[in-house]
Amino acid sequence: MHCALYDANRCRSCQWLEKPYPQQLTDKQSRLEQLLAQQPVAQWLPPITSPQQAFRNKAKMVVSGSVERPVFGMVQRDGEAIDLCDCPLYPASFQPVFAALRPFIARAGLTPYNVARKRGELKYLLLTESQQGGMMLRFVLRSTTKLEQLRAALPELQQQLPQLMVISANIQPVHMAILEGEQEIALTPAQSLAENFNGVPLWIRPQSFFQTNPQVASALYATARQWVRELSVTSMWDLFCGVGGFGLHCATPEMQLTGIEISAEAIKCAQRSAQMMGLEKVQFAALDSTAFATGRDAVPQLVLVNPPRRGIGAELCDYLSQMAPDYLLYSSCNPQTLAQDVARLSDYQLSKVQLFDMFPHTAHFEVLALLTRQPR
Repeated sequence: MHCALYDANRCRSCQWLEKPYPQQLTDKQSRLEQLLAQQPVAQWLPPITSPQQAFRNKAKMVVSGSVERPVFGMVQRDGEAIDLCDCPLYPASFQPVFAALRPFIARAGLTPYNVARKRGELKYLLLTESQQGGMMLRFVLRSTTKLEQLRAALPELQQQLPQLMVISANIQPVHMAILEGEQEIALTPAQSLAENFNGVPLWIRPQSFFQTNPQVASALYATARQWVRELSVTSMWDLFCGVGGFGLHCATPEMQLTGIEISAEAIKCAQRSAQMMGLEKVQFAALDSTAFATGRDAVPQLVLVNPPRRGIGAELCDYLSQMAPDYLLYSSCNPQTLAQDVARLSDYQLSKVQLFDMFPHTAHFEVLALLTRQPR
């Protein structure tokens, strides 16, 4: 992939860009095998590849510059603003939105926030696109001061960009590099963006996590579904479930499935999808996954975990070892903590492991691992 921003040394986010893509995959696979070297793996499956450009469904843009000439991208430590609108990781469909937003910011009076002076209102623009072509746009503001001006200017923007199905304002008053605040103000009747992976309806809400590489995420969910179907289990937990992508893919009308996620926003999405699919034995709840699991006296046949980068940790590993479900399906965005957790689960063998290249041109990747309990 060619990138003018990288060549000009203006953005180095894609640290492996000069490395040929096949070599990237080889290096990631080697790293994963090295981390799991102490744990015998019955079956290594080949890595799932990604498109090398235009694969991201989300842009997180720092807004700097002036209200008349805003810059969307990032700000260097020396204060220099870098325009990232031409980043080749973004699809072409983002370009007309960025172009329309520049004059819109002036019409709405959204002065870009100046970090050094601690003045201004507009901190970030967050743009997300579903595979159906609908988009969600979020304005991250310092306060509600310009909210009415923003509302008044929106009809013209919506007429110009009818693909903007969901628009909201997030209020982030803290003078720190924090992407968003707790308060989200809906500016459109629709508050969730429709998505569909492998025939499974999913919903993206403003403050719920969603994978940024839909092609590889689709493959990840489909693989999890295939592996679970091969096991013929009838009961399952989906811990750290997000909007329910894994559980909804794996569920059948007969399966008892419980999905747990701390984010109430994400749980609303999962519940809506389950209702659309007519899954009457599937339930989702907004709870802490570790607290939920360790407070139960019995476990299902299979426990699926999709934790944040810190992994599932010693407490949940100890509980699962004690309660002994037949299978564990572990989706990890951090192979180092995956290896640590697998080492704690000494009664389980790694039956299958597969790498999913969710983040090309970087050292990061996702892993799906199936663990099978071994008889003592």
